[in-house]
Amino acid sequence: MPDLKFETLAVHAAAEPDPVSGAVSPPIQLSTTFERAPDGSFPSGYTYIRDGNPNRRALEVAMAALEGGGAAIAFASGMAATMAVFQSLAPGDHVVAPLDAYFGTPKLLGDHFARWGLEASFVDMTDPKAVRAGLRPSTRLIWTETPSNPNIAVTDLRAIASIARSARVLAACDNTWATPFLQRPLALGFDLVMHSTTKYLSGHSDAMGGILVTREAGPLAERLRSAQTAGGAVPSPFDSWLVLRGIRTLPWRMRAHCSNALAVAGFLAEHPRVERVHYPGLPTDPGHETASAQMTAAGGMVSVVVAGGRPQAFDVAARLRLFVRATSLGGTESLVEHRASVEGAKTRAPEGLLRLSIGLEHPDDLIADLRQALG
Repeated sequence: MPDLKFETLAVHAAAEPDPVSGAVSPPIQLSTTFERAPDGSFPSGYTYIRDGNPNRRALEVAMAALEGGGAAIAFASGMAATMAVFQSLAPGDHVVAPLDAYFGTPKLLGDHFARWGLEASFVDMTDPKAVRAGLRPSTRLIWTETPSNPNIAVTDLRAIASIARSARVLAACDNTWATPFLQRPLALGFDLVMHSTTKYLSGHSDAMGGILVTREAGPLAERLRSAQTAGGAVPSPFDSWLVLRGIRTLPWRMRAHCSNALAVAGFLAEHPRVERVHYPGLPTDPGHETASAQMTAAGGMVSVVVAGGRPQAFDVAARLRLFVRATSLGGTESLVEHRASVEGAKTRAPEGLLRLSIGLEHPDDLIADLRQALG
């Protein structure tokens, strides 16, 4: 496609009318198997649902376009996509990963991949010196997540990409919280981007999936594609269709998420019962300068530390009326979650921290709800 603005690309990427019916909205192709020609070939390009599906293919084409990548590989979940990246490495290889990250990532590395010989070091990814010091001769991958979950730390992607190039290792970024509308790691020098499409990309809390986008359509993409098809960790046609539908409105939803989050964060930062607000859109946030340099806005996630620790944080969450007490993020509705109780003994989240996924309600109503809950 020509050089289009993001909003136009989000609407038109992989959006050709159906060649059979002329339908503008793509049909959901539920078939698990596809017909051979008399000579044994597959003229449609599809053989079996694990190997490929038109809805999954459309999602992959669209995401490669939005991230500016050479190839995209869709999975049944974000964790399945993350697992495929680690599976592409060999026993004895080493990964540098962030201390502050979605708790499932270190759990995957420590509880599963350590047993087959994949080694990992966890460092403060906001400190390039710590990242550089974490490298070993056996390092093959630097895995980043920015903004991070749940402390919303911001990693300097240009600095990490430079370190990875110097060490000749792969650089990968979990871009779930930012989305390609706010941040494009491949353009900043990264080799690989991961998304949980369950979150902002689908945007309606009704689909599960994950996707990897590689800078080039080369050996790395081929290894990841092999893990996808051989392992069978593929999204359903309906989930693929739902995510692609969500992408069509992504830029407009993200603008509202970000605007609402900034208003909520500004209110919380002034409240006497709040010890700290984590949000890189605030000028006082440690990640503000870096976020301003690599993101077009600061995102829709806010973490707030309530004075008094766990009991007071639970009390505030219980009093909220518009915020739903539920996990996940990126939907139209606002959610609240006490991360330390979710993550367990190894959590890095403060006991008073509540993670807020700011939805598409009016910000005045969200602020009023938080005001009454804080008392």
